[in-house]
Amino acid sequence: MFGKRTSDGVATKGGAPAPVISAPTLPTPSQGPVVFAEAKPEPAASFTPAVPQRRRAQRTDDYYQTKGQVFSALIDTIDLSQLAKLDTESAREEIRDIVNDIITIKNFAMSISEQEELLDDICNDVLGYGPLEPLLARDDIADIMINGAGQTFIEVGGKTIESEIRFQDNAQLLSICQRIVSQVGRRVDESSPICDARLPDGSRVNVIAPPLAIDGPALTIRKFKKDKLTLDQLVRFGAITPEGAVLLQIIGRVRCNVIISGGTGSGKTTLLNCLTRYIDAHERVITCEDTAELQLQQPHVVRLETRPPNIEGEGEITMRDLVKNCLRMRPERIIVGEVRGPEVFDLLQAMNTGHDGSMGTIHSNSPRECLSRMESMIAMGGFTLPAKTVREIISGSVDVIIQAARLRDGSRRITQVTEVLGMEGDVIITQDLLRYEIEGEDAAGRLVGRHVSTGINKPYFWDRARYFNEEKRLAAALDAMDVKSRE
Repeated sequence: MFGKRTSDGVATKGGAPAPVISAPTLPTPSQGPVVFAEAKPEPAASFTPAVPQRRRAQRTDDYYQTKGQVFSALIDTIDLSQLAKLDTESAREEIRDIVNDIITIKNFAMSISEQEELLDDICNDVLGYGPLEPLLARDDIADIMINGAGQTFIEVGGKTIESEIRFQDNAQLLSICQRIVSQVGRRVDESSPICDARLPDGSRVNVIAPPLAIDGPALTIRKFKKDKLTLDQLVRFGAITPEGAVLLQIIGRVRCNVIISGGTGSGKTTLLNCLTRYIDAHERVITCEDTAELQLQQPHVVRLETRPPNIEGEGEITMRDLVKNCLRMRPERIIVGEVRGPEVFDLLQAMNTGHDGSMGTIHSNSPRECLSRMESMIAMGGFTLPAKTVREIISGSVDVIIQAARLRDGSRRITQVTEVLGMEGDVIITQDLLRYEIEGEDAAGRLVGRHVSTGINKPYFWDRARYFNEEKRLAAALDAMDVKSRE
């Protein structure tokens, strides 16, 4: 499979020529991982690399010099076109065998642990995302934030800490960013320095490159757990009470129109994923997202994703285009990953024209602010409607607002479940069914609080619950919430 390259650039095996990628297409080690022109190796997320859990030593110039020599020898030895035909694990084993031979032949002085670290680094560079691989392999990390080649932060357990992971230079980091975004047909360079993308496992990626990012490319990855969270798990984490979880199940089941509101990192998308588990299997669901990350379990799901303009500035497909097109696709529910602009008007129209049970998320800090933001977004779209008319559209479309928050101790809580009742004069009227009240903090600095019922025993969507035969379960959940609040 692998052979020495001849002077004319053709790798041989037993004297028979084998096609290879010509030398000029191969980057030097300082440019980061090899990007195959012909081969499409499996995505990095499809395997779990053997990442050592030891503490990594600080990288030195000598380490990178040794790595560069080994990398160059590997490229001279390996037949990339044949390597691309192997599955990921077999390719890793082949690379490790050749690198071990190179280290032995060149007699590099290094310990066993240093040799293992070098092997992992080179395998990750060739087949994966280089230094990112150890972080992507960990399921306890929620966010990865890279501020240029020399600084990496991660969020673990709600707290942001600095990681020891470093990149050789900004060129290697940019090369990895380009590999990530190219997998979803996008690009990032000086002419298009901002890009949203996703990893094969659904993790959300944002890249902003020079000249906009002054200190080198900034890469942010919102990782999703391999095992998707459920409402039962949110109960165990204290994000909601068992009775509150039943209330949310019923809201999802009886086709209330729901907006999930919250700040950045508050868990809006996670909560939206949890609610969609209670959509009936026979319903046709269409999702619209900037970066596809929702993972619905229903059999009848159509996933749509926006598209940025090409290099000539043409071909852009906006969120509003997707939502408008949804209405021609006979949806029963429309789910918008994140409402950011004028598309909110089309979503509200859909909610109000027979697509009950539609859902979306929005950035805001309270249910009241959520309503104001939707009103502002409609105005951003150039709609010249009276303010009262806009509020009537909002109040007639949205049934429930669920507020999520990331508290100062890093914990995430559902802080309000609020009904939208209608209009009273020019004002939208709401009522809370559930609130989270902070009572203090413990000796470790963790906030202490509890979810309390507001005493509403017959919510506005009661008739809808009765239509779906859920009124008894709803009454029991509300009564239990009320009893717990009085204890």
